Amino acid sequence: MVKVLFVCLGNICRSPMAEAIFKDMVQKKGLDGKISVDSAGTGNWHVGEPPHEGTRNLLTEKNISFEGLKARQVVAGDLTEYDYVIGMDAKNIGDLQRMAGNVPVNHVARLMDYVSDSKMQDVPDPYFTGNFDEVYDLVSEGCRKLLEDIEAREKL
Repeated sequence: MVKVLFVCLGNICRSPMAEAIFKDMVQKKGLDGKISVDSAGTGNWHVGEPPHEGTRNLLTEKNISFEGLKARQVVAGDLTEYDYVIGMDAKNIGDLQRMAGNVPVNHVARLMDYVSDSKMQDVPDPYFTGNFDEVYDLVSEGCRKLLEDIEAREKL
C-alpha cells in the first residue's frame, strides 16, 4: 500500500482539499486498494474541526466527498509512516524538515513540484486569500500529476 500525506498549515483548507481530490482520483482509477490518502497540518489550531466552509462548498460543487475529514496535526512518525509527504508551500516543507531533524526526508516535496510547467511553486492559503477557486485549480493539477508520478514510480 502506497501511503500519501498532504500537509498544510492548519489542515482545514488546502490539505483536506488535496486529500479529498486525490482520494476521488484514486477511486476513479480503481487504485483505492493500492493507495491510501490522509492530510494533516503543521499547526494545532483546528484539530478535530471539519474542513473550512470554503473548501467544503467547493468540494460539494465539484461532487467530491469530504465525509469524515477532521483536522489533525502532523507528528514526527508521519515522516516515516508515509511514502509521500506533500506540502502545500515552502513553509510547510521547512516545518517538516525541521521536524525530521537528521532523518532523511527524500519523500517530502511540494505539491507544485509535480507540475513542471507551473508558474506557481506554492499553493496559496485561501484562509488568508479567500481564493478557493484558484487553490482548487492548482491542487487538482498537482494531484493529477502526483498520481501520474506515483503510478509510474510504483508501477501501479
